[in-house]
Amino acid sequence: MGRLDNISNKSTYMHKEIHEIPATISRLLQDSDKNISSAAKAMRDQNPNLIITIARGSSDHGASFLKYAIEIVAGIPVASLGPSVNSIYGINLKLNNAACLSISQSGASPDIIAATKMAKISSPLTIALTNQSNSLLGQAVDHEINIAAGSELSVAATKSFVASIVAGLLLLAKWQQDDLLLAALKTLPDQIEQALKCDWNKLETSLDPDESLFVLGRGPSLAIANEVALKFQEICGIHAQAYSAAEVMHGPMALIKKNFPLLALCARDGAYQSCVESSQKLAQYGASVFITAKDIKNSKALDFVATAHPITDALCLVIPFYIFAESYARKLGLNPDKPPLLHKVTQTR
Repeated sequence: MGRLDNISNKSTYMHKEIHEIPATISRLLQDSDKNISSAAKAMRDQNPNLIITIARGSSDHGASFLKYAIEIVAGIPVASLGPSVNSIYGINLKLNNAACLSISQSGASPDIIAATKMAKISSPLTIALTNQSNSLLGQAVDHEINIAAGSELSVAATKSFVASIVAGLLLLAKWQQDDLLLAALKTLPDQIEQALKCDWNKLETSLDPDESLFVLGRGPSLAIANEVALKFQEICGIHAQAYSAAEVMHGPMALIKKNFPLLALCARDGAYQSCVESSQKLAQYGASVFITAKDIKNSKALDFVATAHPITDALCLVIPFYIFAESYARKLGLNPDKPPLLHKVTQTR
């Protein structure tokens, strides 16, 4: 199970689903206005002073992306709720005037549903992003938003990950009535189409399946770094660790040795210079740095697509990585559609 069996790239579900992302986002932009606008109005009416998120795995990385986006755009703090606080420890949290945003592709994870039901006891507004209409999670909230990703057969979430973030950004833009962000989201399908053509194959020259690598980001791109590290683990069987470009300097850098691979996801936003400077310092210590930036000394530049907004710029960085991960997994003799031991719906509590 999980080994490749005479499968070409175009016949993997993962390859197909990555290339469906532009159409998925176009469909989401066209078809979700009513539900998202209704939830956005509820956000304005409530005027929450705190947002809590409930999610796991790739969905939690999407929630982390939205945390940074909400804090940057709306200036409202966002906290990730640990589902086990309720599902394992039986604690009901006090969430007065906190809006709750739950994210689950299947809408069926028991601990996400339980934590969301707990939140609804005291939270005046609960919203769910799911890929299943009228899911169990959707039935537990005030507003269910279908991310419209369609069927996703590969175990690894790709188009549903991107669609969850875009749905959350649409909610944020409509809630805050941010015309610049809304305009940027409308151009995103074309930019993702361009990002599908980016070539990251040079990255494999520094990878060793028996060794580790660091993935750096900051702000929204840190959420993408966490998603990249997870996919390295589940799709390619390589140990990868994501770090903030600031936090990596506080201890993890002690692991850096000559030719240690490091992927720096630098978006064109307020954290760009910080991300570049951290990666350059680690390059001086011997790291083999691959960076989504141009003309950076001591680093190997990776292709990227700059977008119309600093927040969507970070999201576009995950697209060429997905292309690379699917291809590299096959080169390692792995089946990217069926990672060992994993299942599409994870039943945790």
